[in-house]
Formats: sequence, C-alpha cells, structure tokens
Amino acid sequence: MAMEYWILFAFASALFAGLTSILAKIGLKGVDSDLATALRTIVVLGFAWAVVLIVGSQGSIGEISAYTLAFLVLSGLATGASWLCYFRAVQIGQVSKVSPIDKSSTVLTMVLAFIFLGEGLSLWTVAGMALMIAGTFLMVQRAGEDEEPKTDRRSWIMFACLAAFFAALTSILGKVGIEGVESNLGTAIRTLVVLLMAWMIVLARKKHRDVRGIGRRNWRFIILSGFATGLSWLCFYNALQSGPASVVVPIDKLSIVVTVVLAFLILRERVSKRAVLGLVLLTIGTLALLL
Repeated sequence: MAMEYWILFAFASALFAGLTSILAKIGLKGVDSDLATALRTIVVLGFAWAVVLIVGSQGSIGEISAYTLAFLVLSGLATGASWLCYFRAVQIGQVSKVSPIDKSSTVLTMVLAFIFLGEGLSLWTVAGMALMIAGTFLMVQRAGEDEEPKTDRRSWIMFACLAAFFAALTSILGKVGIEGVESNLGTAIRTLVVLLMAWMIVLARKKHRDVRGIGRRNWRFIILSGFATGLSWLCFYNALQSGPASVVVPIDKLSIVVTVVLAFLILRERVSKRAVLGLVLLTIGTLALLL
C-alpha cells in the first residue's frame, strides 16, 4: 500500500507542475509578466519554507559557509532569471510550444556538466538527448495554417531559450557550490533570492503601481499557479521520501505531457500530428536519460 502512495505523489507532482503553466497563462492575461512572477513567488516561498519546517532543516542555516551562501545567491539569481523569462514566454507564446524548449534545459545541463564538470555521457544519455532535441524541434514547428507574426515568434522563442539556459545554469551552480546544503533548505533560500530579485525588477520598472489594476480573475489564477508550484514540490518531496529516485524523477519529468494535454483541453491550443510525434520523442528521450 505504501508503494501505491508514493507513486500517487509522483504523478501528482507531474500533474501540478504541468498545471502551473496553464494557470499562469490564464493569470498573465493583461498583467505584466514580471509583476505576476513576483506575486506568485510569494506563494511559492511560503511552500518552500513549509517543507523546510516539515523536514526540520532550518536549524542548519548557521552552518552554511560564505562560499556556499554565495553560490546559493548566484543559483537563486539564475532561477529568478529563468522564471522571469519563462513566464514572459508563456504570456506571449503557446504553452504547448514554450514548455518543450524549457524542458531542453535538461539537455543543456548535461552538456554543460560534461564540459565544465567532466561528467561522462553514456550511449543511452546521448540517445536520449538526441530524441529530446528532435522532439523539441518538431513540437515548436508552426503549422502552415497557424502562422504567427515573425516578431512574436522571435520574442517567445528568445525568452523560452533564455529560460532554458538559466535553468541549466541553476543546476550547474548548485552542483558546484551547494552540495553540502540540505536540498529543501537550499531551495527555500534560492526562492527568497528569486523573490527579492523579482520585486527589485518590478520596483525598478515602477510596475508595482499596477497591482491595484489586477482583476480578481487574474489574482485567482496567479495565486493558484503559485499553489500549483508549491504542491508540486511537496508531492515530489513526499514521493522521494518513500520511493526510488530512479522511478520518481522520470514520472515527474512527464509534466510536459500534462502541460501539452491541458493546453489542448483548457487553452484550446491546436496540436498538429508533427507536435504529437515530437511529444512522443521528447517523452521517450526523457525516460532514456534516466536508464
């Protein structure tokens, strides 16, 4: 019975992770993406510290060295940049096309780890990376009947690629400098940095004045997207507590499938046969990386 519970938590993590982008897409309509990111991060921060309290790792804060803290801040800045770029891409592009590019951060992380950290690449890893790249390419290709302005296309692709780059950089910085920190505590501290970074950008752009103009519907979905991220983290943590990472992680990575399906059902984003094939390749490639 216990095994069934952790499997349910793993799938719930993927569900909430996929739901995050859909809720954010709806909440971002007519709202500055940086402001929305800053607001939803408040909710995410609450969940992050809730997990810290649950596992009781808050007592080790005083043991964090200046060197480790510096990398925590740097990785937090990279995370913040990734979130800001991702939600900007989601706001102006289709979720079903932005998410695959964002997921390519997995491939970029492995390439950077190979170059800078000397981590090896197995045959399965290279095959998985190739499938993910091919799948991503197929998914972001526009259908002939669904042409979009070149300027809009360049914008969301640029922000999506930047989101993937900064997400990969977050992983590398974390690997280099914060291995000695309990993972949940590290996540909570990074999230605090993200919050400060997001609000500094909002204040610098004087977008904080727009808070009063946010409608109730936008508020609901912005907050719900923050809750979805937090719930995804909580479920992922619970799954890892009882289940093997080799099974939990690939299940969580399947959030891309959830995102695309929900984008089709809720946002009515059209999915071509080419995109479906790309999703299949992307899914197989993701699973192959973990063999």
